[in-house]
Amino acid sequence: MNVFQVEQKLVSAPLRDVGREVHRVLDKMGKEPPRGEIAITAGSRGISNLVAITKAAGEWLRAHGAQPFLVPAMGSHNGATAEGQQKMVESLGLTSAATGLEIRSSMDCIKLGTVDSGDVWMDRHCHASAGVLVLNRIKLHTCFSGPVQSGLTKMMVVGMGKIRSAETFHSARPDRMPRILEEMGSLLIQSGKIFAGLAILEDGFDETAEIHALPGDEILPGEPALLERHRHYFPALPCRELDVLVVDEIGKTFSGTGMDTNVIGRRGVHGYEDLTEPRIKIIAALGLSEHARGNALGVGLSDFITRRLRDSIDEQKTFVNAFTTGDMQRMAIPCTLQDDAALFQKIRERFGERRWMLIPNTLHLGRIFVSHDLVKELQNHPRCRVSSTPTPLTFSDGRLTLFR
Repeated sequence: MNVFQVEQKLVSAPLRDVGREVHRVLDKMGKEPPRGEIAITAGSRGISNLVAITKAAGEWLRAHGAQPFLVPAMGSHNGATAEGQQKMVESLGLTSAATGLEIRSSMDCIKLGTVDSGDVWMDRHCHASAGVLVLNRIKLHTCFSGPVQSGLTKMMVVGMGKIRSAETFHSARPDRMPRILEEMGSLLIQSGKIFAGLAILEDGFDETAEIHALPGDEILPGEPALLERHRHYFPALPCRELDVLVVDEIGKTFSGTGMDTNVIGRRGVHGYEDLTEPRIKIIAALGLSEHARGNALGVGLSDFITRRLRDSIDEQKTFVNAFTTGDMQRMAIPCTLQDDAALFQKIRERFGERRWMLIPNTLHLGRIFVSHDLVKELQNHPRCRVSSTPTPLTFSDGRLTLFR
């Protein structure tokens, strides 16, 4: 089977000096940090330039008389243990040596109040600090739609509240999540502990495009406009209908659900309205990113996987994450085939060789591959440049070599 390379003309707007931009936007905010210790949040996503941005934020705080430190803020991720969450942030490059920041990791929380779906909590190190600088990327959420989705508010609510607030938030029905997020976020703001938010927007090539600093009391009213800015950059598949989508790697470094549901058109939440586009009959996932550290949440969004992906799953970590969200289908193990070559053979036997698309993951969509029948269609697509030379699908020890 031959495929054709497609280059997508995604929005490219990388910042030249992210460290300088961090200092500029924090200066422009016009708010001095409290004297004393300031916690900076660190999540579990593969954010571009995360180390440089975090380090610059710490340097700015230190230059303004504060003593910054780093707090893992990732809900129930990496086994929901203090040690596991510290290892996760360090695996992203956020070591004390690289950032100049001490890491204080704990699953202990302080209760701040209660909303309809349960209690609201804050990491004890954040609560004991003079203030918190919430740092996160703004993105579309993978479970729900609304004016505020994945970003600063969710980092405060779910990340900083550890597994306890994560359970409260995910106990709400998807259609009520936007309201619960706002209610929980409001309680956190009212605590007086949130100094400011540092919001990151990435372009279509996963590069830092914009950085915005918001005073703590402006995070909730200001985040919807940043989400709209994100839509300008968000990458997508160039086809609305596919028979087969092959994803080379899944993992939480690419999306909270392993594969971005807004890209694949599947949320995997039973009993609630799903996305309507794109419409994809079969999704095959070949491998799990090493940086996911065994957490294969989202594997259940695929129809076929390989043995190597299955063997790389840490079932306990994946279970804790899925159990916290309540969406157990997302960790269900799909049909498993011996290797990439066997998977391709079986899918071709049953579903043919038309309307195929192959992508490295759901975050990096600048270079993808399609089957021959999609070439003409995409040649007329304003975002696509299609190669005229076919690329044969080859395998080494049963593994696809296309993205190697």
